[in-house]
Amino acid sequence: MAKALPVSPLARPLPELPPLAGVRFGATEAGIRYKGRTDLVMAEFAPGTTVAGVYTRSKCPGAPVDWCRAAMADGRARALVVNAGNANVFTGRAGFEATQANAADAARLVNCAATEVFLASTGVIGEVLPYQKISTALPGLYATLSENGWADAARGIMTTDTFPKAATRTARIGGTTVRIQGIAKGSGMVAPDMATMLSFIATDAALPANVIQPLLSAGVNRSFNCITVDSDTSTSDMVLLFATGQAGNDPITSADDPALADFRAALDSLLLDLALLVIRDGEGVTKVMHITVTGATSDESAHRVAMAVANSPLVKTAVAGEDANWGRVVMAVGKCGEPANRDTLSVGIGGTWIARNGTVVPGYDETPVVAHMKGQEIEIAIDLGLANGTAQAWSCDLTHGYIDINGSYRS
Repeated sequence: MAKALPVSPLARPLPELPPLAGVRFGATEAGIRYKGRTDLVMAEFAPGTTVAGVYTRSKCPGAPVDWCRAAMADGRARALVVNAGNANVFTGRAGFEATQANAADAARLVNCAATEVFLASTGVIGEVLPYQKISTALPGLYATLSENGWADAARGIMTTDTFPKAATRTARIGGTTVRIQGIAKGSGMVAPDMATMLSFIATDAALPANVIQPLLSAGVNRSFNCITVDSDTSTSDMVLLFATGQAGNDPITSADDPALADFRAALDSLLLDLALLVIRDGEGVTKVMHITVTGATSDESAHRVAMAVANSPLVKTAVAGEDANWGRVVMAVGKCGEPANRDTLSVGIGGTWIARNGTVVPGYDETPVVAHMKGQEIEIAIDLGLANGTAQAWSCDLTHGYIDINGSYRS
């Protein structure tokens, strides 16, 4: 049995996850690696469901990532199969054969084409996936699928996660109310570049694939691609969005349609909520950091500065030690290769500006900053003073707990 990890001190409870028209979920114990817990999840989607996806940019992606990228060609989905405990990565021909077999298994149950089955795996890299265990478990799992299976699915995809992660929203498309609901897993190897990070979102809105794809890509860039636990991008990252069409809203043909304004805002909010839940479960986490960068030469430059601070081991350990060492922020800005000027740089922590225009603020009193560092939510502000580029990033502290987990990790 996998060793139980203490629940993150920053954990959030699962929200109520009501049924979403056109989606049935379930989870079971297939014995892929773990014993005494669920490790296989399946979803069935209504006929006509469309799909969008954003995937890891790792040059060593897992076989399920390759499968999903190819399956997206026609933009249709009828099923999702996810296993935990084995990533099916770096397994050569065996990994490809595993995806072929399990997609065919699910397709027979759902009565669809294998290319309408989406696959995801998370866990240990370099071990052949015992896909026969999945083949054996799928028929029984399929028989238990339920519109109320969301919470079970959120638990079934966990690896080193200490709590399940989910979010739900409603929105309006014209005169129709639609729901968006999603689950995610991730705790370490998280620096998505779309880590071991997976997220599956569904909506009952009727939207074609060429509409939901740009909405998802843009939303991921503002959420999952702005978080980091340890700067390591997984081989298996993916975010999938399924639109079942059951809400019956008026047809939409463009992602720029003004009727999508409320839906876009709700989707962005849900994606950020899920991303921040991942940060709140960072391995060994005791604090989360929110980094805001202004005054950069471009938004892209601001993003790279924010992520450099978010990924800095020295910044992360200072936060863990509750040390108001703002010089480490200056260091991280200066090293990242983006335009910066020492004499226009300003740094603040917890709403207190410490340095302005390259020097310490006259009469700076460290007292409120020290008090802020003792909290669980750390705010770091950086103004480069160069132009109008802005960005945000979210990270967590680096503690000995991270070493304890990863020094003995085999999922």
